[in-house]
Amino acid sequence: MLTVTLPAKEIYDEEKEEFSSTREQILQLEHSLVSLSKWESKWQKPFLSKEDKTYEETIDYIRCMTMTQNVDQSLYNYIDGDIIGVVNEYIDNPMTATTFSKKSSGGINREIITAEVIYYWMVTFNIPMECQKWHLNRLLTLINVCNIKNQPTKKMSKRDIAAQNRAINAARKSRLNSRG
Repeated sequence: MLTVTLPAKEIYDEEKEEFSSTREQILQLEHSLVSLSKWESKWQKPFLSKEDKTYEETIDYIRCMTMTQNVDQSLYNYIDGDIIGVVNEYIDNPMTATTFSKKSSGGINREIITAEVIYYWMVTFNIPMECQKWHLNRLLTLINVCNIKNQPTKKMSKRDIAAQNRAINAARKSRLNSRG
């Protein structure tokens, strides 16, 4: 969970020609499947795409991420670039120690990933629904691990087996100070 503070501001309302002020507001944000689902239901397009989001879409995603109750909706209009930067860093954080090798698994996957696809993966891999509240990157990592672990093991080619055996034998010779 990310906590950001929207500072108090003095605002001039041009229609009323008067100044007003906002109070400091602390927001607790969570980048989760729930947030993603709310945003996609409103904008009716995939959030996880390479397409850049408009300022309005970005602010609305922050609104969807907000866990804090009873937030004055007008405060979202005063979110600046610094806070958006902090939020984007949080969204990009993997939130896990798990890494994956760079081995290519064939072609490029061009599947459009939406909230419903992620829910499908959760059902397929029997991932509990409470995980929909996890940081989204952590959930996607779990799904990726489930996918990898459920694939059949690939058989090694004869060339790979021979190379592995040569390496094992060389290590044994070295360890035992033997010539064979």
